[in-house]
Amino acid sequence: MTDEANSLSRREFLRGAAGAGVTAAMAGSAIARAEQPLKGGHLVLGLGGGATTDSYDPATYTGPVPINYGRLWGENLIDTNETGDGLMLVLAESYEAIQGTRVWRFTIRRGIEFHNGQPLTADDVVKSLQRHSDENSQSPAFGVLRAIESIRQESSHSLIITLKDGNADLPYLLTEYHLIIQPGGGYDDPAAGIGTGPYQVEVAEHGVRHLFRKFPRYWRDDVGHVDSVELLVINDRTARASALQSGRVHMINLIDPKTARLLGRHPRVSIQASPGRGHYEFYMRTDTPPFDNLDVRLALKFAIDRKEMVKRILHGYGSIGNDFPINNAYPLFPDDIPQRHYDPDKAAFHMRKSGHTGPILLRTSDAAFAGAVDAATLYQQHAARAGIELQIKREPADGFFNNVWNVEPFVASYWGGRPVQDLMYSVGYKSDADWNETRWQRPEFDRLLLQARGELDETKRKGIYRQMALMVRDDGGVIIPMFSHFIDAVSTNVRGYVRDGAMELSNGLAPIRCWLS
Repeated sequence: MTDEANSLSRREFLRGAAGAGVTAAMAGSAIARAEQPLKGGHLVLGLGGGATTDSYDPATYTGPVPINYGRLWGENLIDTNETGDGLMLVLAESYEAIQGTRVWRFTIRRGIEFHNGQPLTADDVVKSLQRHSDENSQSPAFGVLRAIESIRQESSHSLIITLKDGNADLPYLLTEYHLIIQPGGGYDDPAAGIGTGPYQVEVAEHGVRHLFRKFPRYWRDDVGHVDSVELLVINDRTARASALQSGRVHMINLIDPKTARLLGRHPRVSIQASPGRGHYEFYMRTDTPPFDNLDVRLALKFAIDRKEMVKRILHGYGSIGNDFPINNAYPLFPDDIPQRHYDPDKAAFHMRKSGHTGPILLRTSDAAFAGAVDAATLYQQHAARAGIELQIKREPADGFFNNVWNVEPFVASYWGGRPVQDLMYSVGYKSDADWNETRWQRPEFDRLLLQARGELDETKRKGIYRQMALMVRDDGGVIIPMFSHFIDAVSTNVRGYVRDGAMELSNGLAPIRCWLS
C-alpha cells in the first residue's frame, strides 16, 4: 500500500467505529515527497521557549523547547498525519475498537529498540501510559488519561485499554505530546531522555544547548535524515533572527508576525507559515478576585478589539477568535455562534456592575507568544477607552512557563491547539484538568464533555460541542482574540519542510522530516 493509502481520515475512522469495530493499520507519511531526501549533515535549531528548569521527563513538558526536543529522542504510539485530518501509526502497528468505543486493542511493532539497547514491548507502553495516569506524576496528560479504567498487557506486543465510558476519539488522545513511550515506562529515570526516536541525547544543557546524534539502529528510514541535531536555546527573538540570517542556525521558531515579511526578504531565509489551531489568549483565574466575578470577566472580554489585534499583532498571519479555543480547523466546529465584538460601552457597563474599581494587573512576556508584549500594550489601549485601567508587567522569558503561566491570575498565554475538540477541552477546560489555567469548574460542562465522547452521531456531537463552546465563551475565564498561524523561518538550504498546522516547526517534527541540501 502507498503512504496515502495507509492514512485514515477522521471521518472515515468515525464511520468505521460506528459499526461493529474499526481496525487501523497506517504507517508513514501522508504526503508524497517531491524530491529524494539527502542523508548526512549537522542541523542546528535556534529556539525560544526554553529554561534552565526544563527536563527530559515528558511529564514536565510545557514550553516549546522541551516539546521540540521530545520529538527528537522519543515517539508516541500514534501521531496526527501531516494534513491534520487523520492519524498515522508510529510505535503502534494497528489498533481496533473491540467493544463499541469503550475497549481498545493496540498492537505494537516488533523489532524496535530503545537507545539503551532494550527491545520495545507492550509492557513499556503499558507502564508509560500508567505513569502519566498516576496522580502523583503531575503529568498534564493525566487529564486525558483520567477517563481510562484500566491498561493491561495482553501479550508481549499487544495491550488492552478499557475506558470508563466509550470514546471514539481515544486514538487521537494518544497523540498528546507528553505520552512518549519510555523503557519501563520511565519509572526508574523519567528524565533520562531514552526513547525510540531517531536521535539519542549526547549533550543536555537545559536552557542553553542540546546535542543529539543519530541512533544507528533506528527503525525507520523515511525520517531522521541528518547525522546530528543541535538545539540552541535563544529566547530573544532578535537574536534568533540574527542567528538564522548569519547562518549560525538552520531553523527558528516563534517568529514575530510584524517582522516575518521583512525577515523573509533575506536571500537565505524562507518563511514557513502554517494555519492551524494555535491561539493567543489572556486567561483569568476564576477562583481569584476580581476574576471570580462574571461581570469583570465580561467587561474584559468586551474591552478588546479583536480585528485590530489581528491586524496589528498578527499582520495577516491569523484570524479573529471568539473566546473559546476552537476554530474551523477542528472537525465539528460550531460555525453559527455569533462573533463577539469590541464594545467599550458594554465593557464599562459590566465593570460598573461588578463593583470593581482600580487597576488590573496583566502579566506578559516574550516567551508567551511572538508579539505578546505588544499585544498586551494594545489591549491596554483598548481597555482604557472603556475606562478600565490595565497595568502591564513584563515577565522574564526564562522560566515563564514554570513560574508565571498557570500560576498568576491574569496572564498572556498561548496554546498550540489539539487534534480534536475533546482533547483541547480535556487538557485545558475540564474542571480537574491539570492545565485548567482559568480554574473554571463547571459540572455541567464536564457532563457534556463525557456525553460527546460516546456520541457517534456527528450532528448530535456537533450540537453538544456548540453548547460547550457557548459556556466557555459566555462564562469562562479565557479571552481569545485571535488564532495564529505557526510562523517559522528556515534556511534556504533546508529541504522537506512540511506545513503541518498541528504545532510549530511542522508539529515539532521538522528536524526529523527535513534534510540539508
